[in-house]
Amino acid sequence: MKNILVLCTGNSCRSQMAHGYLKKFAGEKAQIYSAGIETHGLNPKAVKTMQEDGIDISAHTSNNVDEYSDIDFDFIITVCAHAYENCPYIPSKNAERLHQNFEDPSKVAGSPEEIENAFREARNTIKNWCGEFVENKL
Repeated sequence: MKNILVLCTGNSCRSQMAHGYLKKFAGEKAQIYSAGIETHGLNPKAVKTMQEDGIDISAHTSNNVDEYSDIDFDFIITVCAHAYENCPYIPSKNAERLHQNFEDPSKVAGSPEEIENAFREARNTIKNWCGEFVENKL
């Protein structure tokens, strides 16, 4: 079984979405972890948007990457530029490090409909990327 860490700034939105899809797509092939270089709590709009697609992330917690220092990861995936640029040293011997920047829907300003659409667009982009990752790497 592979250990996969999804890392972003606050572990509230994009990394949580990726965590949900990687867990669904990888099944028993991998243990999925998500963390931030900070913790911002779970974004309720991310939870709602994932629920629309049948993925329940409501029990996830916002974790700091330091909590996983004793895990040897096979993959470390950064999903935002800030985490990629500020990623702390993670002592995993042979981890393959991947970066895929996803737009942050929590930064979108506008009408409630525009914000919901931004979350759905981010979710769908993350879903597609995670599906391809599992198909090609696991």
